[in-house]
Amino acid sequence: MGAEAFDVDAFVARFQERAERIRERAIPPVAGAERQRFIEQAQVDYQDFAIVGDADAVLEDGVLVLRIDLRPKS
Repeated sequence: MGAEAFDVDAFVARFQERAERIRERAIPPVAGAERQRFIEQAQVDYQDFAIVGDADAVLEDGVLVLRIDLRPKS
């Protein structure tokens, strides 16, 4: 795939959708340590997808540039 065929907005939207699906995901019927690991992994996955989903993304000379503001909202 060439840079000219890459849809930056669709890319960011896919990450937003993935973050939302993780947020809505049901916890499987597991207990104890396995349940805690599932919850912790879901939190990390949500955070990662949400961060990229909030990015300002542009293609500059064929390079995907993500600008992500991690400063706390005032």
